[in-house]
Amino acid sequence: MTTKLFVGNLSFQATEDSLRELFEQYGEVQDCFIPKDRDSGRSRGFGFVTLESSAAKEAEAAIHNTEFLGRTVRVNEAEQREGG
Repeated sequence: MTTKLFVGNLSFQATEDSLRELFEQYGEVQDCFIPKDRDSGRSRGFGFVTLESSAAKEAEAAIHNTEFLGRTVRVNEAEQREGG
């Protein structure tokens, strides 16, 4: 079973590759996505990483409130969006 994590307060310099690299220390990353602003094409400052559930819990505990590319990131389990 997998768990999707929300990663908030990302630096605008963060890329999907750099985010994937950060989380791969804890297990195989199934998916990694940083939404882009539709007008500017710039990162929106948050992303999502999907890992196996036990690896996700370990990564959340280890990375939450730590510095990544000059910003203190927040990591928690992503909430299911209502509607569409």
